Amino acid sequence: MAHSAATANFLIESRLRDAAAGDENAYFDLGIAYSAGTDGLDIDLVEAHKWFNLAAVRGHEKAQRCRAEISDEMTAREIAEAQKQARAWLSSLDRQAA
Repeated sequence: MAHSAATANFLIESRLRDAAAGDENAYFDLGIAYSAGTDGLDIDLVEAHKWFNLAAVRGHEKAQRCRAEISDEMTAREIAEAQKQARAWLSSLDRQAA
């Protein structure tokens, strides 16, 4: 089990690095991982929405559909939190680039 957890952590870390570079496919992959609980992650719809939202803003059509689907399972407060986290992520990227 420890080996698969280490592999999952590597995959997530790799996707996070790609996401930090603005890779919309990495955003989408992270959304899938959090919405389905794959790669050793617990299902976290707020986190999934955040990543789908970031991918959707960049024009990723599948992410737009996934974001809409999970939104149906979320409260307005959860969606607002996910949007807040997405804005914070973008702000952190802007600060790194400056």
